[in-house]
Amino acid sequence: MVQFKSILKRFGDVVAVEKMDFDIEEGSLVTLLGPSGCGKTTLLRMVAGLETPTEGDIFIKGVRINDTPIHKRNLGMIFQNYALFPHKNIFDNVAFGLKYRKVSHAEVKKKVSQALEMVRLPGVENRMPSQLSGGQQQRIAMARAIVIEPDVLLMDEPLSALDENLREEMRREVDNLQRMLGVTTIFVTHDQREALSMSDKILVMKDGRKQQEGTPEAVYNEPVNHFVADFLGHSNFISGEVVDIENDHVNVRIETGDILIAENKGNFSKGDRVEMIVRAQRFDAFPKADFKPVKGLNHFEGRIKDLSYMGGEVSYFIELAAGREIHIISMMRTRLYKIGEVVSVQVSPHHCHLIARE
Repeated sequence: MVQFKSILKRFGDVVAVEKMDFDIEEGSLVTLLGPSGCGKTTLLRMVAGLETPTEGDIFIKGVRINDTPIHKRNLGMIFQNYALFPHKNIFDNVAFGLKYRKVSHAEVKKKVSQALEMVRLPGVENRMPSQLSGGQQQRIAMARAIVIEPDVLLMDEPLSALDENLREEMRREVDNLQRMLGVTTIFVTHDQREALSMSDKILVMKDGRKQQEGTPEAVYNEPVNHFVADFLGHSNFISGEVVDIENDHVNVRIETGDILIAENKGNFSKGDRVEMIVRAQRFDAFPKADFKPVKGLNHFEGRIKDLSYMGGEVSYFIELAAGREIHIISMMRTRLYKIGEVVSVQVSPHHCHLIARE
């Protein structure tokens, strides 16, 4: 549905988006994810026609759109600040995009009513935006974007102005609505949870460059570099050297002198300097007295140095031998460990992901 071919954008001497190729399948929700200033919004604005590519081409449905005016691109847009007209009622806000499409008044009423039904706000046509809550205003912005039946829906940080509980609710709203409509959607966010929970595909960006693209599962479980692993989720980075390779497992000697085992998912050789990535949620912690090591799993012991109780889960920082520290996030299945307590920690080689050390 959308294709970026060797797309590049400069602002003076600053390269906002480095030469990039990227395809978006029809009907999918693709998230552009990265920190502020990484180029994700610039990429979105080039699709919208609000910025012109310095080099390269953008195609929608196989048609090059670089020189197509904004109003002829048939795009729905949803912004962080809703961008509703405060002096117009909800009907006029939602109907705004239909005014330029030669739609009869009767058809406009029908389409506006259908769009409000889809966002679960029927009957609010005569209200003003100021009479609605933030979440309701965001729903109206969604109704205005989908009422024109766009080829592509563009969403720029649409949930960041909402409080946490409302964001969770609206994440589900957007996800359900997108799947119901089957509209190709480009979603910009710096929030990893939004990206992981909603996307068919994620494009991770840094400094205007594509770092990795893939399904949420692939990007989260098999990051290609330190930045991607660090940006998505809480990770432990353990430096080491490959000392042996046995069939589908790699033995790595880490800084403490211990040997850890990782699944062999890459092209590693003996002597390679590597970084082992283990997500904080992948470790299991046990009271030292109750621990029985399982053959084939990595295990070691350490002392609880710090903790943060978060209700259903606890974040522990555990000091190992030689001052090495690991971070684990444990579900509250049993009791809360205390600072200073010695615990045994275990993790499967399946959850130990290796990358070349940068």
